[in-house]
Amino acid sequence: MKTVYEGKTKKVLADEITGDYFLLFKDDATGENGIFDPGANTVGGSVSGKGKIGLIISKYFFEIMEKNGISTHYLDTELEQSLMKVRHVTVPALEFVLRYFTAGSMCRRFTLEKGIPFNPPYLEVTLKDDEQGDPLISERLCLMKGLLKENEYNKMLTLLVKVGDVLRKELKEFGLTLIDFKVEFGFDENRKPYIVDEITPDIWRVQDESGNIPNQIECAKLLLEKINAKKAQK
Repeated sequence: MKTVYEGKTKKVLADEITGDYFLLFKDDATGENGIFDPGANTVGGSVSGKGKIGLIISKYFFEIMEKNGISTHYLDTELEQSLMKVRHVTVPALEFVLRYFTAGSMCRRFTLEKGIPFNPPYLEVTLKDDEQGDPLISERLCLMKGLLKENEYNKMLTLLVKVGDVLRKELKEFGLTLIDFKVEFGFDENRKPYIVDEITPDIWRVQDESGNIPNQIECAKLLLEKINAKKAQK
């Protein structure tokens, strides 16, 4: 397979014979100086088995999204190879952020205390650019840079809220309160939008029933147990 793109925690691969596209979930985790943090822009370390667990969790949540009428790029999984087969779509270099409570970079940028609730949720769009620190970007700049077409900015924010509603409800059933999350969207040749990349603890912050905020490694292990238990009940 040919490597099309390599990010911090995944690779995009293309089968040059079949034309199929895959995501390879790596064992790397974002963070800094050995401390894991889903909001970081650097790799903080590697944990054996993380990629495979992330693939299982992402498959679970992509299927939940599909059941709720939200299209995703997910097609299939090859678990032993940590591969997810995905639809080939065009993905603009944007991240769509939804915040239910203040946390992370928002607190640093605006000198806010952690945990202040937002009602309705606070929406942001950032340019996916590690060197620039993922700066906030407006609709006008998205249009100027050719990242989105007319009216897509607001359509994606509406879709972001729908994704949050589904994700928040599902995590609540697992005893977790969603603080914030970020997703990426891609478009097919007809500009139909899809959730792409992943839906794992690498994209969100949550709080457990004891008030703790687990890092993405701890959260993934907890979710895997709960997902397996839920499947066993069926």
